Amino acid sequence: MSVFIVFVILVVVVIAVWLWQISPGSSSLFVDNEGDKFPQVSGFNLDRKEFKFPQDFEGDLNLLIVAFQQNHQSTVNTWIPKVQALEADIPGFIYYELPTIKEMTTMSRAFINEGMRAGIPDQTARERTITLYINKDEFNTALNIPDEEDIYLFLVEKDGKIIWREIGTFEEKKAIGLEEILMKKISK
Repeated sequence: MSVFIVFVILVVVVIAVWLWQISPGSSSLFVDNEGDKFPQVSGFNLDRKEFKFPQDFEGDLNLLIVAFQQNHQSTVNTWIPKVQALEADIPGFIYYELPTIKEMTTMSRAFINEGMRAGIPDQTARERTITLYINKDEFNTALNIPDEEDIYLFLVEKDGKIIWREIGTFEEKKAIGLEEILMKKISK
């Protein structure tokens, strides 16, 4: 075998091992058909930390922004200034972005997550973006999501109970609905 072929094989092995190490693990999904609850899911953020929801929700009230397609990011971004302002004003409120993707191989997950990581320099955004590689049919059925043409937002209590939901681009009337439910919850 030539030195060049050995070198190429060695490079391929090193890259494969590196991708294996940085790849997010498999996500899990458990659908509890009890009431209006967000399914139990796991995923990894763009800093490669695993989260299991609902147990790892950091807030008492958690806004989950679920996107299904790469072009949904522009729609997600319409909400970010408002939810950041709400988070600054309302103790116990936090938001997460949940890109939701079909189950994939280890290498595919690494490629997608590292691509997103490279494209998002903001540290808070990296921490709050938790990718779910799951059975999307089960997930969508559990949340009554009829299609993946738009983003979905869910305000969820710490135990996973959904108390508000919305679809699509930010509009002031939608934000007012979110603010009203937040105010009711924090005034209790």
